[in-house]
Amino acid sequence: MRTKSKIATNGTVNAPFDSGLFLGAVGAGRSLEAYAKDAVIYSQGDPAESVLYILSGRVKLSVVSPSGKEAVIALLNPGDFFGEGCLSGQPLRMAAARAQEDVELAIVSKSVMTKTLRDEPLFSARFIEHLLKRNIRIEEDLIDQLFNSSEKRLARILLLLANFGKEGEPTEVITQVSQEMLAEMIGTTRSRVSFFLNKFRKLGFIEYNGKMHVHSSLLNVILHD
Repeated sequence: MRTKSKIATNGTVNAPFDSGLFLGAVGAGRSLEAYAKDAVIYSQGDPAESVLYILSGRVKLSVVSPSGKEAVIALLNPGDFFGEGCLSGQPLRMAAARAQEDVELAIVSKSVMTKTLRDEPLFSARFIEHLLKRNIRIEEDLIDQLFNSSEKRLARILLLLANFGKEGEPTEVITQVSQEMLAEMIGTTRSRVSFFLNKFRKLGFIEYNGKMHVHSSLLNVILHD
């Protein structure tokens, strides 16, 4: 993504802003970091001083209650931002971030991110789009928890993980997601998740072959009253 060229005060033409280059290269207030699978990126309660962008791999966000119960709140993919709470004055991380698989991240300091959002309109629009999509997803998750059965919640999570409904072709393949994690994400037990997964498989909605293949026909579970 590139903005139009800008004319500097001395009459020269500045190079257009390149979002991909900005997020994919080291610079002032910017770094690239690699994390192995299961590595902690940051912990709940750590200082919130930067925004992170996923270049490759998948990241798990989770929160732990005062009683020690953990809940998975999101699985993030390449192209997703996270840690943006620091931009609204959040001093500490409200959730923990862990590498679900080997990941590469662009880490942008709060000050640099704030300046870039102010100076680069197209990059700002891209970031706002991310925030809007994240808010919509949170609202959908809340409605899902309040009104849908655990079977429908599981079906919805599987479809989301398989990129159903997003631009481009759905991957249909889910890897590195355990039944325990699925249970945490939908608020039920591992045994219930196992029961529903077996049911979905018998109905031909999903397949197991080392990886989980999710078919769009799983949508029938959500649409059926």
